[in-house]
Amino acid sequence: MIIFFSSIEVPVNQPNRLGQLLHKAKSGDKEAKEIIIADYIPFILKIAAKVCGRFLRIGEDDEISISLMAFNEAIDKYQSDKSSSFLSFAEMVIRRRLVDFYRKEKRGREILFSDFTEDGQDDESQGDYYWLERVKAQEQFDDQEASRERKEEIISLHKILNEYGISFGDLVKNCPKHEDARKRAILVAITIALNPDFRNYLLSRKSLPLKDLVSQVNVSRKTLERQRKYIIALALILIGDFPYLQDYLFRIAKD
Repeated sequence: MIIFFSSIEVPVNQPNRLGQLLHKAKSGDKEAKEIIIADYIPFILKIAAKVCGRFLRIGEDDEISISLMAFNEAIDKYQSDKSSSFLSFAEMVIRRRLVDFYRKEKRGREILFSDFTEDGQDDESQGDYYWLERVKAQEQFDDQEASRERKEEIISLHKILNEYGISFGDLVKNCPKHEDARKRAILVAITIALNPDFRNYLLSRKSLPLKDLVSQVNVSRKTLERQRKYIIALALILIGDFPYLQDYLFRIAKD
């Protein structure tokens, strides 16, 4: 699979590709670092949501920015001769920085203080383990509640799409037929959601910032225009309060 998230194609499954990019990034190649970060945004978001135990909203939750900075930090500090793998190392850094954030904000501290260790001692490593396990567990929804909220999301999305002149039938017609094309469309939508200028353009003008967008993604303007309604719908899902639909999109992009 090739992910188009910059002006360069990134074959994420090619052997040693990540290692080559890491070497360049650690040698001061800023473009190589940007490619790595762009390529692994779905991975970063997945780890952040897993650690926080809830769905995160792009543009609203600080945890996303913290996780992106942590991933950047992981690139700078990773040493292949001392760490098992970069992604394992990056996950550890993201987890640690989110723990630091929650402790600083005093979120969850009151609930978990007594669970740090069995004997009540504030052991750092064991405390992190119990802290993360409790946070992940406390936000789980039962099946009935989750089903109700998913239905509410679909109804809410339908209303918003109407404001953009888009129907669910349009999405069926504009949905790319090939899996790789669908994944590229999702990543284009992620690019829009993460970029404040693109996001504001979409929300204010109810259209895609095609001129500027085409220079940021390796997708032709013709393709963007053909998939316009589909990409707009995806971007609105990522920007809005649609945690279940967002999770679905991130899983597609990651697979």
